[in-house]
Amino acid sequence: MTQNIMVTKRDGRLEKINLDKIHRVIKWATEDLKNVSASQIELGARIQFYEGIRTSDIHETLIKAAADLISTDSPDYQYAAARLATYNLRKKAFGEFSPPTLFDHVTKLVNLGKYDKHILNDYTKEELDTLDTMIDHERDMKFSYAAVKQLEGKYLVQNRVTGEIYESAQFLYILVAACLFAQYEKTTRLSYIQRFYDAISTFKISLPTPIMAGVRTPTRQFSSCVLIECGDSLDSINTTASSIVKYVSQRAGIGINAGRIRALGSSIRGGEAFHTGCIPFYKHFQTAVKSCSQGGVRGGAATLFYPIWHLEVESLLVLKNNRGVEQNRVRHLDYGVQINKLMYERLIKNEDITLFSPSDVPGLYDAFFADQEQFELLYNQYEKDITIRKQKIKAVDLFSLMLQERASTGRIYIQNVDHCNTHSPFDPKVAPVRQSNLCLEIALPTNPSSDLHDPEGEIALCTLSAFNLGEISDLSELENLADLAVRALDALLDYQDYPLFAARRGSEGRRTLGVGVINFAYYLAKNGVRYSDGSANNLTHKTFEAIQYYLLKASNNLAIEQGPCPWFDQTTYSQGILPIDTYKKDVDSYCQEPLHLDWEALRASIQKHGLRNSTLSALMPSETSSQISNATNGIEPPRGHISIKASKDGILKQVVPDYELLKTQYELLWEMPSNEGYLKLVAIMQKFIDQSISSNTNYDPKRFPGDKVPMRQLITDLLTAYKYGIKTLYYHNTRDGADDVQGDIRDNDLPTLVDISEAGDDDCEGGCKI
Repeated sequence: MTQNIMVTKRDGRLEKINLDKIHRVIKWATEDLKNVSASQIELGARIQFYEGIRTSDIHETLIKAAADLISTDSPDYQYAAARLATYNLRKKAFGEFSPPTLFDHVTKLVNLGKYDKHILNDYTKEELDTLDTMIDHERDMKFSYAAVKQLEGKYLVQNRVTGEIYESAQFLYILVAACLFAQYEKTTRLSYIQRFYDAISTFKISLPTPIMAGVRTPTRQFSSCVLIECGDSLDSINTTASSIVKYVSQRAGIGINAGRIRALGSSIRGGEAFHTGCIPFYKHFQTAVKSCSQGGVRGGAATLFYPIWHLEVESLLVLKNNRGVEQNRVRHLDYGVQINKLMYERLIKNEDITLFSPSDVPGLYDAFFADQEQFELLYNQYEKDITIRKQKIKAVDLFSLMLQERASTGRIYIQNVDHCNTHSPFDPKVAPVRQSNLCLEIALPTNPSSDLHDPEGEIALCTLSAFNLGEISDLSELENLADLAVRALDALLDYQDYPLFAARRGSEGRRTLGVGVINFAYYLAKNGVRYSDGSANNLTHKTFEAIQYYLLKASNNLAIEQGPCPWFDQTTYSQGILPIDTYKKDVDSYCQEPLHLDWEALRASIQKHGLRNSTLSALMPSETSSQISNATNGIEPPRGHISIKASKDGILKQVVPDYELLKTQYELLWEMPSNEGYLKLVAIMQKFIDQSISSNTNYDPKRFPGDKVPMRQLITDLLTAYKYGIKTLYYHNTRDGADDVQGDIRDNDLPTLVDISEAGDDDCEGGCKI
């Protein structure tokens, strides 16, 4: 008889099975949920009871049974599964469902070495008891199943070897807030902690993996993005590799700028030897990236950047390609190809692009970023110099090769370096932007280091968070949320450690932040507008105007209190130049929404008092952090009403927010007829965002003749993105894994795009302007 079976408790004790307890837990997990049945979960579990069965195994079986029932017909099973998973998690962490007091919890984990001892040094027992009253543990029940599993897998403090869990989500949130505001005046800090805790625990502000997993622990490196520039010397190359290892081990994604490295066959030491070229050093960087994991949370990853006019570009573009042998491939890095106006002009005019080794053309590489007129002057001059090693290739052939590889791997990214410098918060003459980051949303100045103590070296760090647009009912809410986000992230810059001098130098000098958004697709759906048809243009304009305005206002207020960042004079903000002054005016051709906020008063205040932070905004992918908030990814349209993501815990299903109410309002990715409407929205966002945007291009081969995406379409989309001022393109997504791009493009079959930039530019041949 089942009633006589003995079960093994979590502490090892044996006791008689209590079926009523199982029924009660399932009933509690399904209470008040729509179209959810406790009996369906029990039936789905099909538990085979046996003598000594562990209660933890029974619970895991119930969780999986509930998770398996998640569907668009019954989306609330994701909350039933989440409640069961939360119950299980608390039993693992605390031995019971009810959490301990905050003081007891912190004391225990500090003694175990899991929490930073500064928490007990900075806060009295009375203050921790006050913070305890702010915690609402019931908010744990607002998580979806995917969120609980992501918390358990990536964010909660734990022993990753033994699998022990030490905390629940609300302790995470309150302690992140307490750590970030620890140095505020005692008279005000508890108020800031309360406000920030409420914002993050109700999902209005989303935090990235390094902050969620690291703040409150003895590990003190929380920047999501690290940008490292490599010089053209062995010392700099080795310093770059060492820096990569240091930051990969501390949870950061890496951007590597390797564009200065000279080409294969270049002279070394006055002709004493031939240079081995880029590929061996790229392999060196790949080894550094893969040498350790990011704190056991995720594997190391990096994007490496180089200019399209590099002499080795044809070999570099195919490095991820599955064809070829290991010796001429570097498949475990992603690549960012850097392009500017002159390169696009050569494409549109059906001319040649001349390839050079950066070492053979003095000044050209630096001018590529800092001064477009100087670049064109030097480029034309070097093309005519018969003493310089060079190679010519038809622009259409080079762009076609790049886009073919982008389509087949999905991981050849684009950086428009002129847009990154002309529509930038940095003065390119003194602080040019020469690279982006892993996910193509960061655009910050860097400088190579010859050693780990080079006084001129600069590694750029960016600390991220995001506003959850789905949880905002009025744009005026952004003023308070921006104040909290900027204060918290700015405090984090002083709270964290800097393992490398070049990183400390850049971070303390520029104090760069990147606040983005999540849940944009839900935001559009609940406002009844779509990506593809222009109906979302004005709403997007108003929204991102408010985001950037309130972020700047918050940083300006912080500068009044604490002073501007030390290198504020290297920003265009210090000259009174704002993003609304430098965006591509082509955006006005399809979005005439006026500005609604008092930018002139803000401009005057910024010029008078400065900004605490050189940058404030960047739109990141937020793949996993958006799941915590049960939100759609970043700015992306969902692929389906249920997202299915693989994790180490199995398949995680998550239903889009308010599915039953809004299922007809969501525009799904593969319903979009083309990339044009999406790219136009990205360009509206870029009008205000001071860094860059992780934006993707998406193709369904079934929409094209012969089920092949024409090369003409890829080039058209690339030129459209450039025309409207988009700085970077991230993934190329192809539906159903098909990657077949229709091959060559004829000389007379180039897309004709009229006015590919602001009025007033010289006409290109064929009626196109860039």
